[in-house]
Amino acid sequence: MGYKVISLFDGMSGGQIALKVAGVDVGVYYASEIKPHAIEQTMNNFPNTQQVGNVHFVNGENFKDCNLLIGGSPCQDFTSLKIGRKGLEGNKSWLFHEYVRVLKEVKPKYFLLENVASMKNADRDYISKTLGVEPIFINSSDFSAQQRRRYYWTNIPVDPWDDKGINLCDIVDYDAEREENFSEKKMAFVKKKISGTKYVRLDGEKSMPITARGYSAWNTQFVTGNNGEIRDLTVKEYRKLQTIPDWYKFNCIKSKATDLIGDGWTIDVVAHIFKNLK
Repeated sequence: MGYKVISLFDGMSGGQIALKVAGVDVGVYYASEIKPHAIEQTMNNFPNTQQVGNVHFVNGENFKDCNLLIGGSPCQDFTSLKIGRKGLEGNKSWLFHEYVRVLKEVKPKYFLLENVASMKNADRDYISKTLGVEPIFINSSDFSAQQRRRYYWTNIPVDPWDDKGINLCDIVDYDAEREENFSEKKMAFVKKKISGTKYVRLDGEKSMPITARGYSAWNTQFVTGNNGEIRDLTVKEYRKLQTIPDWYKFNCIKSKATDLIGDGWTIDVVAHIFKNLK
């Protein structure tokens, strides 16, 4: 019958993508999400998904038959990118406690929680103590062309892995052209924020971590095309950084697609964790 899954902070349903990539059978998939464009993309790709709304109103007692709980709680107050971050006391990252509440109510056989590895040690240790497991540190650079340091708390057995050796040059479309709405002002702003002296090179380097609102955020990545110009990454290149399969379709404008991609999971990392569910 497959796993009965409840996914909190589901986004574009990266958990559902990773389960499919890992070859894990899913019987029913409940998704808690509030972003309209995230829900729309999920339903376009996985029409059988059962949307259950805001996590605040998810009653775990109604999902006692679920045997897998997954989620990546909001990281805005954990990440070192935020000045004056409040950690678990912040309005966004406090939602970790909602994950714990649902975990206690559902009591699934397996669980997975993901968050940024740049959080303070005190927050990491609190989460570990609360969940009863130590986090597994994985940098997406071992699976993709992107630097993305994350903690994964799970009771799913996780096998060792090898670095796939994928660099930015391996995912770039060298024939892609510069977009019409690309501005010199934005280009200069991003250049200063990334390194102050140069853009990320293609040969032998990884992308910086992409974020939600990646298309407009300060760490948007730029590459040099065959014509020598600097340009933004295409949606195809963004999705390759997150190892999103070609069969997952985006039926939305670029800014919304990159928002979902940057806010989501590196699929091959999570699929590696999920593969032992088989």
